[in-house]
Amino acid sequence: MASSLSTVNPEDRLFHLILALMATSQGLTKDQILTTVRGYREDTEAGMARESIERRFERDKDALRELGIPLEALIPPEEDGNNKSTLYRIPKGDYDLPEDVVFSSRDVALLNLAAAVWREGSLSRDAKTAQIKLASLGALVDETLLGFAPILSTREPALATLREAIDKSIQVSFSYLKPGDTSAADRTISPWALVNHEGRWHVVGHDSGNKKERTFLLRRIVSSVRALASTPAIPGPEGIADRALKELRELYEKNTASLQVKPGTDAASALRARAGTQSRDGLLIAHFTDADVFAHELASWGSDVVVLDPPELRERVIANLEALVRAHG
Repeated sequence: MASSLSTVNPEDRLFHLILALMATSQGLTKDQILTTVRGYREDTEAGMARESIERRFERDKDALRELGIPLEALIPPEEDGNNKSTLYRIPKGDYDLPEDVVFSSRDVALLNLAAAVWREGSLSRDAKTAQIKLASLGALVDETLLGFAPILSTREPALATLREAIDKSIQVSFSYLKPGDTSAADRTISPWALVNHEGRWHVVGHDSGNKKERTFLLRRIVSSVRALASTPAIPGPEGIADRALKELRELYEKNTASLQVKPGTDAASALRARAGTQSRDGLLIAHFTDADVFAHELASWGSDVVVLDPPELRERVIANLEALVRAHG
């Protein structure tokens, strides 16, 4: 039986999907995408179940739209409503930067440096293979665009296994360290959805231990995630991903911190850029979701940030700074 574990990480697959859809003017069918685009092609050739690969594609389409990328899906008139002939593309004109976006010379230098790194890590062989296959199927693509193929990694080793478990509807187990605990606890869950909030991944699912729905921050998983292939997952409710993300956003809006921030510092730039941050009486009022995570972030800026409120957040930042002094003092 062919393995169902993809050899290409999700971020790399999503990036190649964007490239392919931008590189075609006429659009690509689902079959063309699943047999040529990196991340789908490997799984198709390895014999993974078609329905599993198609579920990935559906999630990736949703991810593109959530990122604000204008994904078009159209059926050619001559196909008379045949959904199998649906063509997908990203109109390059709709993906251009707004006219009022202007880069400084420093910005341009950094972008050029990033582009150079991308070219050094280019998977041009994979891109060339995809281009040849697409051409053989009658799809015209822009070779220069497909030449860009950076490898993006997720820094979350649990992500791939959790995605696979969701695809296969099986349970997983892992060790999870809650804030304030000195030792991790073993958890067994039925994973229902993965959501990204504030740039961090969360998995929401049914916790077998307490028989309740729970959301876990992936960065607090301190062991490998073990897929329990023989244990079917408890089915999740419809729209669970949207609901979990909505609850995280509501928590973010509810929690605020009053911060005294040194002007002109990296801390000031980063905190002002956070969604919903306001300036009031010389202070920054910033929103946050997880007090422990935010405390670590604030502590990383040292004396450039002083937390005035809430007291619990202030105490966590002080504790982090004291731990840093003990470790390196």
